[in-house]
Amino acid sequence: MPKVLFVCLGNICRSPAAEAVFRQQVVAAGLVDQIEIDSAGTSDWHLGKAPDQRMQAIAEQRGYDLSGLRARQITAEDLDHYDLILVMDKKNQADVEVLATELEQLEKIRLLLSFNPGAIQEVPDPYYGEAADFHQVIDLVESANQRLLVHLRQRFAL
Repeated sequence: MPKVLFVCLGNICRSPAAEAVFRQQVVAAGLVDQIEIDSAGTSDWHLGKAPDQRMQAIAEQRGYDLSGLRARQITAEDLDHYDLILVMDKKNQADVEVLATELEQLEKIRLLLSFNPGAIQEVPDPYYGEAADFHQVIDLVESANQRLLVHLRQRFAL
């Protein structure tokens, strides 16, 4: 069973959105029992808190439910447990790479938008932005996650 972890800074905007979008795509593909999905943050600022209300509202408008998600911080154990650790930006990537103790762990860490060729490389943090910035996050993760699902189906013969 492939295991995917989405990571951003606080685990209240981008990574929970990516988790919820991907979860819905996996359910629609009939693979809900075949892929493990979670999200985490590199910081401990929002531990146990629900996603940002603005992200929840925009996601709900787009058909995604983030209300049951709670922020957690990535751990060194996550690098062993997950097959793919998909970070939202290069700063997140650098922060996660510090936790790696083996080359195999480093190879699991990728920018989410590496699955969206031709797009920008990083999912911008909408926290200090406007509604359009939150919509952009959903657009980016929807597109990248569609390609991620194709990748997992091929790699794991799902």
